Amino acid sequence: MPDKWEKPVASRSQPKVVLFYPPYAGKPLGPPLGLLNLATPLLNAGIRVRIIDAAIEPNYQEVLAAEIPSATCFGVSLLTGPMILHAINASRQVRGLRPGLPIVYGGWHPTLLPEQTLREEFVDAVVRGQGELTFLEVVERWSESRSLEGVAGVSYKDGDRIVHNPDRPVASINSLPTPAYSLVDFGRYEKACGLRKTVYASSVGCPYACNYCTDTVFYQRLFNALSPERVVREVISLVGRHQLSEVSFLDSNFPVNVRRALAIARGFLESGVRFRWTFQASTDLIARMSDEDVLLLGRSGVSHIGFGVESGSREVLDWMNKPHQRVDDMFETARKCERAGIKTTFNLIIGYPGETDAHRAETFRVMGELCRRHPTANFSPNIFTPYPAIPIWPRLSALGVTEPQSLKEWAGMSLGSNFLPWLRGEEYRRSKRMLSCFLLYHQLRRGLRGRNAFSLARKLQEMLLAWLDWRLRRRFYRLPLELWVAALRKHLTVRRSLLTGQGLGADLEGIS
Repeated sequence: MPDKWEKPVASRSQPKVVLFYPPYAGKPLGPPLGLLNLATPLLNAGIRVRIIDAAIEPNYQEVLAAEIPSATCFGVSLLTGPMILHAINASRQVRGLRPGLPIVYGGWHPTLLPEQTLREEFVDAVVRGQGELTFLEVVERWSESRSLEGVAGVSYKDGDRIVHNPDRPVASINSLPTPAYSLVDFGRYEKACGLRKTVYASSVGCPYACNYCTDTVFYQRLFNALSPERVVREVISLVGRHQLSEVSFLDSNFPVNVRRALAIARGFLESGVRFRWTFQASTDLIARMSDEDVLLLGRSGVSHIGFGVESGSREVLDWMNKPHQRVDDMFETARKCERAGIKTTFNLIIGYPGETDAHRAETFRVMGELCRRHPTANFSPNIFTPYPAIPIWPRLSALGVTEPQSLKEWAGMSLGSNFLPWLRGEEYRRSKRMLSCFLLYHQLRRGLRGRNAFSLARKLQEMLLAWLDWRLRRRFYRLPLELWVAALRKHLTVRRSLLTGQGLGADLEGIS
């Protein structure tokens, strides 16, 4: 940390904040909502804001070089995974351009690991948790060359010491202003992703306590939601003002309050404004709704719902601390959504601690039956990824998982990578074959829809489906010729996004 902060640039009277969001895999979901949330209080206080979203700024280094000379501070928001490397590179570039410019990190990863994040020479402060009010106070202190002593919700460097100020009390998000969507160039996002859309959060937090989930730690199981009236008013205004065709809700579990969720859907429907919207949910909440309730969701524009079912094995679900997740609810949810014309994606976690080959076979049996009954469903399978501060870390450490000790090491914790000592060698290869057989089975079954019942192509497809079904039931995965052909044709598509069901292409290469 520099011994003394640089004074604000004298050529402009207003302080200026540069906010950076590193790039991530896949097409942009929309503008970085966390940074838009931070921007509004700053703008209201007369502070200039420049947001650099590397998802649409591939040459972000050049933009940084142009913006940093007039900045009061530099802020970075990030999640665990590869985007950390770009955050490191950008921060080092900024430190080289302006050695005395303060740099603050925020977002999920720095909040969960503030001490470790502050050990990096290019990080001067961490805003923990809900950042709108905290970050404004940080910027005001820094613009006046004052210390961060006493600023609630901040961890910072004081010479060689790291200081953790007390937490800031969580504010109702109803008391916070609307994100600064006025800063967004929606045309650039449309060009990058092929769709004129945005992201929106009507709530944060989830009351469940799944022990692999960072949400449990970050939000302490508190459901903090906007009123349905405000959600309807803001979303309808956004759609109209920016001619949007889709809004992806980033809520951890949108329908926790079912009456509120239905009131929002009813408000959208009654507005007469037509657009698609998507969200994530747990299957117990949708299964609890009536068929008429889910039909209302569909009529209001809901086009896709993502579900974190994780496993079809009751034993594994119990280890995950998911008593609310029932296999029957998965089928009931798929039925109701299919009837309402809503696409679904079911997330699966492979390699959870304690999971055996038999548990995985049970999961694929259940999911195979689900896709037989409801072929419109999609699946998003992922190898278990141990993210920071999740409740299960003591067990992971006992099983030989090494916890990363720096930002750079955490950058390797990417979705789909394998860091599990118990899933190696033949066990890992067998799991990949099992997963690949299931995905190919599912995608071929979906491909039957609309084919002529008497065509040769359909008959061949049905024969291959019967063979794959036999493989899955008997757990026989040797000589997977059909999988090698599928990999060569890049036929196996993994659905990564629970918000939209977006496929990120074939990433199961190397099947053996």
